[in-house]
Formats: sequence, structure tokens, C-alpha cells
Amino acid sequence: MNTAEELKEIVRQKYGEIALTDDAQGVACGCGPSSCCGPANTDTSYSILMNDEYTAINGYAADADLGLGCGLPTQFAQIKPGDVVIDLGSGAGNDCFVARAGTGEKGRVIGLDMTAPMIDRARKNAKTLGYTNVEFVYGDIEDMPLPNNLADVVVSNCVMNLVPDKAKAFAETYRILKPGGHFSISDIVLVGELPNGLQRDAELYAGCVSGAIQQADYLRIVAEVGFINVQVQQRKVISLPQELLLTYLTENDIQAYRQDGQGIFSITVFAQKPSAIQNATPVLAQLAVAQPGASCCGPDCCS
Repeated sequence: MNTAEELKEIVRQKYGEIALTDDAQGVACGCGPSSCCGPANTDTSYSILMNDEYTAINGYAADADLGLGCGLPTQFAQIKPGDVVIDLGSGAGNDCFVARAGTGEKGRVIGLDMTAPMIDRARKNAKTLGYTNVEFVYGDIEDMPLPNNLADVVVSNCVMNLVPDKAKAFAETYRILKPGGHFSISDIVLVGELPNGLQRDAELYAGCVSGAIQQADYLRIVAEVGFINVQVQQRKVISLPQELLLTYLTENDIQAYRQDGQGIFSITVFAQKPSAIQNATPVLAQLAVAQPGASCCGPDCCS
């Protein structure tokens, strides 16, 4: 079994390879074997779509889009002009540039990534775009080289599931947020027990699944760290190929499996750090989970 440091080194090396490629679209999720979120050693006739469409979003930068995400956290993050936004696992910078469109020139956007080639690529992209209020910092999400109470908003796109110690990562997220600040994070989670053998092959097919935990456990960790108003803003199923499912299930089993709401999901989670006047005691009863495919605009509209 790999240790936490070994797992992080595997991710670092894989994303380092992606950062050095000249063909961004070739490594997008579902488009090629290079991505941690794309097909690995499986038939190329299989298809999976994990990343959402960015091209119509203000701030989108094609050269910074490596297709490694599984949601659109910036669209749910309620970013305001002048905000300080931190993107965890910022890659080539696309979510940072989208966030900047929300903060404007008076805001500040910081991308944190543990892969040096990604940091280099993101800095080059920012320079090309002429952005002076977007910066990129090398560091580990479990031990961020950032001061306390810095950010108004934290975003992250399909990264936390790859972090071995999620409790520590969310504790660090809590630390760097200002009182009253919040995060919007897209990630991969599991719902229900996958049939024997299916999770292993799903991990080979879409590497991001390998670090995924049960959705209930994911939300519990967030609440136990101290966040309040924890809710799922969006949830969508990650559809595995029929050929892969038939390896382990009959047609009837597949139908029952899907009807039971089990499987692999992309979720976008919102949570808030209590302000000075709010009760900071974690309350699991505060968890509000939207129905699959539903979305909302913030902490008050998903009851």
C-alpha cells in the first residue's frame, strides 16, 4: 500500500507530465490517457465526461484549460469585486482567471499547486494575459504556505479527492479563510457501495475515483472541521461505460444499481467559516444536500 507521501508524489509526477504537454485538449478528462481524470488503460471506445464546459464563461482562457476539472466551482462561489480568492490545486490557472473576472482589478487571486511545472505554466499564462493581480504559489494543500484569515473565497476543482488527509486539507482551508468567508469546491465522491471489482476498474478508467470517499463522509469531515452552512450546490452522476458495468453486473443489476442512486458523483460543495458573531460549533444537522442535478446560488436557497 502506498503511503500518503508516495500517493502525493504519484499525483505530482502525473500532473507534471500533463503541464509539460503542448496539447491541452489531448489530456482533458475523457479525451486521453495522460490525465489523472481521464481514461487510463481501457478501450478508447469508452467515454466519460467529468469536466464541465467553460468556454462561454467570462475569464475563460483556452491555453489554461487542461480539462482536469469535474465541475464549475467558480460559478457557485459568489465571488464579488475586490475579493481575495484562493484556488487550491490551480493547475495551469483557468479557474484563477475565471475567478479574476469576478474580483475585477481591485481583487486578488492566488493559485496554490504542488506541481512546479504547473506553477510555471500558470505564471506564463498570467503574464501573457497581462494579469498583475493573479499569482501562483508552490505548496501543499495539507500545509499551505499562506497566512491565516487571508481569503474571502476558496475554490477548488477535482483536487481534494486526490489529497490523502482530507481532514487536514479542510482544516487548512478553514485557517486561510477570513471569518465569514466561504468555499465552493467541486470534487468526486461515492454514494453507496460499488459492486465488487467495479471500483478498482473505475479507478483505472478515471484515476480521480481512486481518492474518492463516500459523500456522507466527505460532508461530515467538512462539518467537523468547523464549517457551517454546509451544502451540496450541484451533483451529477459520473456515468461509467456500459461495457465496464457489464463486466460485473447483469442488465437487471445495472438497472437496479442506477435506480438506487448509487455510483460515482461529481459534487460542488459550499461551506462557510463562522464569523465572530456566529456559533462555530459544528452541527451535522446543518448539512443540506440538494437533489441530484439541482443547483442553487448560495447558503440560503438549498433548504
